[in-house]
Amino acid sequence: MVYVMLTREEEAMLNGEMGEGVRRAMEIIVALGKIYNASGLVKIESAHISGVSYKNLGDEGLEFLEEFASMGVKTMVEATLNPAGMDMELWEELGFSREFAEKQIRIVKAYEKMGVKTTCTCTPYLVENKPKFGQHIAWGESSAIIYANSILGARTNRESGISALASAITGRTAKYGLHLDENRLADYVIKVKCNVKGISDFGALGYLIGKRVGNKVPYITGIETADLDELKSLGASMAASGAVGLFHMENITPEAKIKKIVKDGAEEIEIEDLREAYEALNYDAREIDVVSIGCPHASIDEIGKVANMIKGRKINSQLWITTSRKVYDEAKRRGLLDIINEAGGKVIRDTCMVVAPIEELGFKTLATNSAKMATLAPLHSKVKVRFGSLEDCIKAAISGVWNDN
Repeated sequence: MVYVMLTREEEAMLNGEMGEGVRRAMEIIVALGKIYNASGLVKIESAHISGVSYKNLGDEGLEFLEEFASMGVKTMVEATLNPAGMDMELWEELGFSREFAEKQIRIVKAYEKMGVKTTCTCTPYLVENKPKFGQHIAWGESSAIIYANSILGARTNRESGISALASAITGRTAKYGLHLDENRLADYVIKVKCNVKGISDFGALGYLIGKRVGNKVPYITGIETADLDELKSLGASMAASGAVGLFHMENITPEAKIKKIVKDGAEEIEIEDLREAYEALNYDAREIDVVSIGCPHASIDEIGKVANMIKGRKINSQLWITTSRKVYDEAKRRGLLDIINEAGGKVIRDTCMVVAPIEELGFKTLATNSAKMATLAPLHSKVKVRFGSLEDCIKAAISGVWNDN
């Protein structure tokens, strides 16, 4: 029998002294602790909750959330929400059905009733949920998890939507996995021997690393510089092709700068070429129905680059740039939305092509500079994908076809 040590307050939660909803939430946290042999729980600073799109949750998920919300539970810590299955305001204009929209709205309202901030973004660290170095958190959404652990130096395991919600309600998570120092040491040393430049290259590199290390921790060498959007792409791809929750990068990520973070005897892997990733993520498709930028959600810099590239031009396929409301508002303030709209593109909030029911919109082919999107879209959205640089994608948006250089 595995016992998880609880404080008096935690025992009160588990015994139902703080209500039935809190009791159920604490049961989930304690069960996880027993499964993973945690000695106890740890207080968290924030939660980020995945499992939002009706496309993924269905009626059973909707009913679960509404039942939970009806118990009167409230989040104990700051909690933000992952993307929904549509733009919460412009869903009809984009072609989503009323039936889907009504159920999606009910899901978001259930979370809101429980005190979750309805941010509907996979980049909470770009809005208002940005944990500090060393803080314990409970996050769902694979790309947000790996960013928080690696780039910010916070501590979270790969939480499910349910476990992240339970942590938000109790303010606790089980202390195991990446919450512990010893599990944050690198299992592999990845020696990058090729040029890596731009979001798509970093995504391709992440794809290769994820395939090789699975759910282990890699330490990456050979990268001299990387901006935050490139690191965001790298981590998201690693988490999608494998199940990586944390990586370190020589002289760049915070833990790699301050202490030894490689296990003795760690296996070394050399990556000399990115072509394997580009070949694996490209399908036989020439005509492009939609170009998708913003997986994970686009930053203001990414939107600015797109606007500069299409300013004064017209696109011939659909162009969707997905982002958070906060970044959308900033892009609007800077006049970037006007430029993109005039060219025929769309900046869309609240959702992502992976969790939106785009198969109902008639899209058969999709071009993207996101290796995460290129990995997941064929599985989740039944589209053929072309993967390449931002420049390749914008050329495809303007011409309507993918040009194999």
